[in-house]
Amino acid sequence: CLEAGVYYLDTANYEPKDVAKFEYHWQWAYRERFEKAGLSAILGCGFDPGQTNIYCAWAVQQHFKEVHTVDIMDCNAGSHGKAFATNFNPEINIREITARGRYWENGEWKETDPLSVHAPFDFAECGVKDMYLMYHEELESLAQNLPGLQRIRFWMTFGQEYLTHLRVLGNVGMTSIQPIDFQGQQIVPLEFLKAVLPKPESLGENYTGKTNIGCWITGITHAGEKKTYYIYNVCDHAACWQEVRSQAISYTTGVPAMLGAKLLLENTWKKPGVWNVEQLDPAPFMAAIGDYGLPWVETWPETSHPVP
Repeated sequence: CLEAGVYYLDTANYEPKDVAKFEYHWQWAYRERFEKAGLSAILGCGFDPGQTNIYCAWAVQQHFKEVHTVDIMDCNAGSHGKAFATNFNPEINIREITARGRYWENGEWKETDPLSVHAPFDFAECGVKDMYLMYHEELESLAQNLPGLQRIRFWMTFGQEYLTHLRVLGNVGMTSIQPIDFQGQQIVPLEFLKAVLPKPESLGENYTGKTNIGCWITGITHAGEKKTYYIYNVCDHAACWQEVRSQAISYTTGVPAMLGAKLLLENTWKKPGVWNVEQLDPAPFMAAIGDYGLPWVETWPETSHPVP
């Protein structure tokens, strides 16, 4: 994009093919070059990362002078009827889930064993689901960009059947990204697994149920009060299929990207350099996103944290 002189927008950050990790620093390194070229690059404009980052920016703009804790919670309570399938690229999805958990607290990163920390949470329109602490890329940028932040964590729900399949695949080496020799050629087990699993785009037609993704935030309001704030979206798989022939995971990723591109092309989000979405004005996005199918709900819970 820099060489072609065009704007850039993505929904997830760069991930090296041969190393199971993802970081923003490779993309942040382009900031000065994009500034000098007068070009805008917007990073992580899907739902998580993306709309969740914007929820945090909105909370700061509208409600909080200090954000102390953030828990990003991603629930998929849908069913696609398959024994085992991933909702997006299996390589990325499985690498993400099998990685060590990671969260930011009091100025430093802390790690956990993969999927070792979990807790139940009652998600609106989805019910009580077990959610698991994971590392997700928006933690890296939000840890830098939220004033007064003390801790930020990311949680995602999984059913026991899904986790059992994942555990068995891991035990027999099918989630490995290290090449092996097979019939005279090298193959990567995870790439082979991707080839035999159902394609994510094939899941939508029979998908039922809903997703609930949001941010549970504590901090000090502009009025000086200590408050808890919860903002989330609920999306229906079947409704997404009826509208655009997609399941809700793809829908919730694609719609924010569309709106981000629209705001960029309208010059509302035009800002030379490389930016994560929480560094941009959340107001025009929040004013429009409901009209495009992803309305948001905000509440003020009495409980300080979603996890004891």
